[in-house]
Order: sequence, then C-alpha cells, then structure tokens
Amino acid sequence: MINTEVKNYIIDSSQSTKNAILVIGGAEDKVHGKQILQTFFNRSGGTDAIIGVVPCASREPNLIGERYHRLFGEMGAKEIKVLDVRDRDGADDLVYLNFVENCTGIFLTGGDQLRLCSLLAGTSLMNQIIAKAQQRKISLAGTSAGAAVMGHHMISGGSSAESPNRALVDMSTGLSIIPEVLVDQHFYNRNRLARLLSAIALHPSLLGIGIDEDTCAMFENDDTMQVIGKGTVTIVDAREMTHTNLEKVQGNEPLSLHNLRLHILEHGDRYDLYQHTPLTR
Repeated sequence: MINTEVKNYIIDSSQSTKNAILVIGGAEDKVHGKQILQTFFNRSGGTDAIIGVVPCASREPNLIGERYHRLFGEMGAKEIKVLDVRDRDGADDLVYLNFVENCTGIFLTGGDQLRLCSLLAGTSLMNQIIAKAQQRKISLAGTSAGAAVMGHHMISGGSSAESPNRALVDMSTGLSIIPEVLVDQHFYNRNRLARLLSAIALHPSLLGIGIDEDTCAMFENDDTMQVIGKGTVTIVDAREMTHTNLEKVQGNEPLSLHNLRLHILEHGDRYDLYQHTPLTR
C-alpha cells in the first residue's frame, strides 16, 4: 500500500535508476529516439546494466535475440546475454541461472505468448526472474507477447471489430508477474477494445490494461503506473460493475456490461493502482 498523502506526479529524472516493470504494447521504436528501450536501459542501471534478453516467445529467437543484444549494446550496457531457452530443460541451465542472479534487467521479447508460457512457466529460470522483478531487485520489460504474459490470467488470442462477446477472446494462464492486471497489446492499432472488454467480463476483479504500439505502462514500486511513448494506455475498471448478462449469453451473442470505468492515459500520465484513480500532471 502507498501513502495517500499528496505527491508530485510530474516525471522526475531522479527516478531513472529505480527498478520498475515495463509493459510495452509492441512495435516500440528501435530506430529514432528509442524512448521506451532507453527508459528500460536507464532503469536497469545505464552503463552499469547487465541485461538478459529472453527471446523464447519468438520462432526466430536467434534473430530477435541478436536485434535486442545489438540495441542495448549500442546504448552502452556493461554486459548482455541472450537467454535462448529452446525447451523446458534449458531453463535449468546453471549459466543462465547464475547470470540472472547477478543481472540488473530482463527483457522479454515479442512472439507468441502461449509459446513463452509453455517454455518457461514454472521453471527455475522464470521463477527466479519473477521473484527478482516483484522484489524490484531488477527491472523487467516485456513487449507484445512479453506484455501479454504479465497477469495471472492472459489473453492468448481472439478477434476484433465486433461487439464484446464470449467467443471474441481466448484466455489462458500467464506468468503472474503482476497478477492483478489483464493486459492486451497492439491495442488501438488492432482495434482490441471489445476483446479486452470481453476478457474483463470474465474476470471483473482484474484491472484491464490496453496498451498501444510504441507505448509502455511502467509499474513503479509505489503502486503507481506511468505511461511512456507515443500512444495511449486504456484502463478498464469493472470493480463497480452493476450488471452483466454473461451467464445468460453464449458464443458470439453480445455482452451487456453496466457501470464500467474507462480511463485513457497518454505519455506522462500516471495511475494510482491503490486508489484506482488517474493522476494528472
């Protein structure tokens, strides 16, 4: 829980070395300002950063692992290792486990969130990463599929451009890095609001978070979330929902959801995860 006294929520550069969990909507800028990647690099220690890249979600782990290795190397990281786990036994590799014990940042790449979970969920490597991230001993970032796995419940697939309905979303179990949230990514770019609403109808106690491309929801250790990047983060809060027809409908029949709270946050905006309120600058 956080102290509820009034705080200054203007972005503060003095926070740049503090560990955080960065949930990225995908397609983050890798060419120009690299704002989100640079923030992760800074939060991981800057030129003292020891970064592990986990490309397991991708079907081309060599290619994507090398891409992020090069990007963080160009930024000046002290040490970078690609943790290229190809099967669950590989997650017990002592070289990887010892590296994570001493690293300052872990980056989960995009790809297929089901593939990532099937390879790493419940393994020694992922348990170690999650524990260190939750204790804020490292900074952890996940983009696209790496963002989708953050909650205990995970959107694993589905459709878009329809009214909210049961058949619109496929659910699975994520990695429980931030168990209280339900994340969707590439959000407005792929018209996924109805998909997130359909998922939240199934799990109304969770906080729905839809993240646009080249946009990041950064979770701080004071129970606030900060938005970084060129798009928006959509918050769906169903804690005070007064009615749903979820139990009466089937398949693609439309869902009815009353009294939802919706917030749209842009770069620099913060959200108080304890008070469930946006914080203006």
